[in-house]
Amino acid sequence: MKLSRTLQIASSPHVSSGASVDHIMYHVVLALLPVVGFAVYAFGLAAALVIFTATASCVATEHFLNRLNRRETPVSDWSVTITGILYGLTLPPALPLWMVVIGGVFGVGIGKYLFGGLAYNAFNPALVGRAFLQAAFPQAMTHWSEAFSPGRFTDLPSSTLTIPMAEPVYDAVTSATPLAVMKFQNATTGVPELAFGLTSGSVGETCAALILAGGAYLALRNMLNWRIPVSILATVAGLSFLMNLIAPGEYASPVFMLFSGGLMLGAVFMATDMVASPITNAGCWLYGLLIGALVVVIRYWGGMPEGVMYAILLANAVSPHIDRLIQPTVFGTRPENGEKKDEQEGTA
Repeated sequence: MKLSRTLQIASSPHVSSGASVDHIMYHVVLALLPVVGFAVYAFGLAAALVIFTATASCVATEHFLNRLNRRETPVSDWSVTITGILYGLTLPPALPLWMVVIGGVFGVGIGKYLFGGLAYNAFNPALVGRAFLQAAFPQAMTHWSEAFSPGRFTDLPSSTLTIPMAEPVYDAVTSATPLAVMKFQNATTGVPELAFGLTSGSVGETCAALILAGGAYLALRNMLNWRIPVSILATVAGLSFLMNLIAPGEYASPVFMLFSGGLMLGAVFMATDMVASPITNAGCWLYGLLIGALVVVIRYWGGMPEGVMYAILLANAVSPHIDRLIQPTVFGTRPENGEKKDEQEGTA
């Protein structure tokens, strides 16, 4: 009996790691769990409800939209769960839950599903949802709760359970974020308080040490392109060092800039979105440099204390152009300039 052999020819990649989307996303969720745990520890029941509501609204939106269009629901791949967790971590602890739901529906419905779903979204859906809330409810998005308040596990802020479309009533005790204090009062917060989450801010802005640990875990498992967060943090550190050197009393130190606000969460878990970030390593360096520069510009000279969200969204828009600008040479071919040179030599 004669055996026939078939030579299969296909485009790269020819060797894969074997890690599926749900496998990678599952480990991202694991890396986020310590951050979620500390957020609940710092802000209590309010943070737990915000994160749970954000995640549930994102998952439910994706499931409903896919079933509405008779598509198989992809909620089991953990991607929309990550979107919900990250979205919840960017919100103030005392934000009314009905606003949380609206932002989750907008982020997944407009920021992800409208573009085609998983692997087609041009922008980070979690940041799209937060940006919508920032534009629609600016006052609610700037009310911050005091971290580690005594009754955080037994009492809820009065604004949390506000009736939908009603004006929320906030507790008397509110606290400004370190970035707001720096920008409007020209004062800085100590490094230990910033690094270990002992300050006010969004639910997930607090413990930078746990965020870096989660990023290191993903980078070691090759589930995160480390060049993006490294280039972002290096750019912020370099530019803020230069400005602080020129005018120490006017511009904050590099350490404060690195550990304050949502920079760590944005650089490690949001800017590294595999769909909305560049493909090539060189493109990732350029992408991170752009985000870092925009963060410094907005924080120092913008009208708002924080600029991480807008910096990442703007860089998401530029990402496809970076990929077109920086393209590796296809194996077995020559660069375009080299081909033209060869043609000219042949006709001479």
